[in-house]
Amino acid sequence: MPTTKIAIAILSLGVLVACETIEGAGRDVSSAGQAITTESQEVQEEL
Repeated sequence: MPTTKIAIAILSLGVLVACETIEGAGRDVSSAGQAITTESQEVQEEL
């Protein structure tokens, strides 16, 4: 029984760490998209 509780705790911790990593990746992709949008708007204004 204690082994099961430990396994569940470790699994839960792993899920939380993965969520944080995915959230960070989402922020990076969002920042890249914003940079592309800004650059394309600048190009359109120059035309």
